[in-house]
Amino acid sequence: MSDRLTLEELAALMKTAGITVDPSELASRPDAAFDDYGLDSLGLLGIVGELENRRGRALPTDADRCKTPREFLDLVNSSLMTGA
Repeated sequence: MSDRLTLEELAALMKTAGITVDPSELASRPDAAFDDYGLDSLGLLGIVGELENRRGRALPTDADRCKTPREFLDLVNSSLMTGA
């Protein structure tokens, strides 16, 4: 597992929330709303919790409020790179 969250890992996390999406679709539509993929706020909260468990550290408190895959990846990866 790399230090950065990838589209592939995000797609796998979305699958744990019951949403199957191809990483290439996330790559081609990174600014589409999570709602467009069928992921609601509770699903995103579950993804944040799972990611925190996998990485062994807390993510920013507003991570579960991100609206798009790009916004989520940018926030999470910024946090992971700074160690925040």
